[in-house]
Amino acid sequence: MLSKREKDLIADIWARLTPVAEDIGSDALLRMFATFPGTKTYFSHLDISPHSSHLLSHGKKIVLAIAEGAKDISQLAVSLAPLQTLHAYQLRIDPTNFKLFSHCMLVTLACHMGEDFTPVAHAAMDKYLSAFAAVLAEKYR
Repeated sequence: MLSKREKDLIADIWARLTPVAEDIGSDALLRMFATFPGTKTYFSHLDISPHSSHLLSHGKKIVLAIAEGAKDISQLAVSLAPLQTLHAYQLRIDPTNFKLFSHCMLVTLACHMGEDFTPVAHAAMDKYLSAFAAVLAEKYR
């Protein structure tokens, strides 16, 4: 699905973005909540207002998980196994939300990275985030 060049590009992008994980993650979450308001129901127990500690913390966790998976994409199912179980059996998140979030993350990356988010980077990241979402949804089958 991803060439070696694309895998290297994705790993490089996420390595550069981890220092701003809170900003990227919270921005992507806010985009998802604004665009798909139904997704807020899973966060009713948290303060999801802009710049809240809950939103920044959860956004950072998401970005760090995405970045960790990008280090070795061939092992994505192994590295995401605990998150699969958590989201499917404990949190019971609708797996459609993973796709919605992936789209919002692409928009966030485009805004944050500007000209560095080239068409090649966009295509590679879209493939990676689609794979990430698909792996998270595997426990639902």
